[in-house]
Amino acid sequence: MTPQEKAAQLVATAELIILAEVDSKLTPTERNSIAKRYAIQCCDEVLGFMGADRGYAFWVEVKQELEKL
Repeated sequence: MTPQEKAAQLVATAELIILAEVDSKLTPTERNSIAKRYAIQCCDEVLGFMGADRGYAFWVEVKQELEKL
């Protein structure tokens, strides 16, 4: 999976959670914005635990792709 694909997957998953469990009255744009923030926080958490391990560069790229969305 590429960093771009992982970024899109994280946002899509967060959007589904927000829709199902938080507030179904939000607009798609609002859900996407919130989902993007959750996904970036997820990357920050992963990066905080990884140090300079093999997957570190991948998660840095995923975070960069999220910030482009």
